[in-house]
Amino acid sequence: MRIRKLDHVNVRTHRLDAMVAWYTKVLGLCAGDRPDFPFPGAWLYAGDTAVIHLVGVQGSAGAGSEQDLKLEHFAFSATGLGEFETLLRAMPLPFQRINLPSISLVQLHLQDPDGNHVHVDFPAKE
Repeated sequence: MRIRKLDHVNVRTHRLDAMVAWYTKVLGLCAGDRPDFPFPGAWLYAGDTAVIHLVGVQGSAGAGSEQDLKLEHFAFSATGLGEFETLLRAMPLPFQRINLPSISLVQLHLQDPDGNHVHVDFPAKE
């Protein structure tokens, strides 16, 4: 077996509608088809790939065995750095820009409505 790439991230939330709105409006993902699971949720797509699976929960999204998860962030690769920075400033949404010239990358770090750390990576040549 050989791992080729990360398929998706699964995020529990008690604010399903707010999370769908944020990921579609801020990151430009699209809500799409999702199997008929016996619990609420949404799948958010980048192109034809469901990259974020949201699971709607009652009460605290951190309750249960997931309470001690150590996931610090997840990230996306993207193009359109200037356009994305303009969008974030217009909304306005707080973010941190980190320039990493040694690996030719610019990262924009932000938080979704539940406080999850997300960063979007752009080629430094942009």
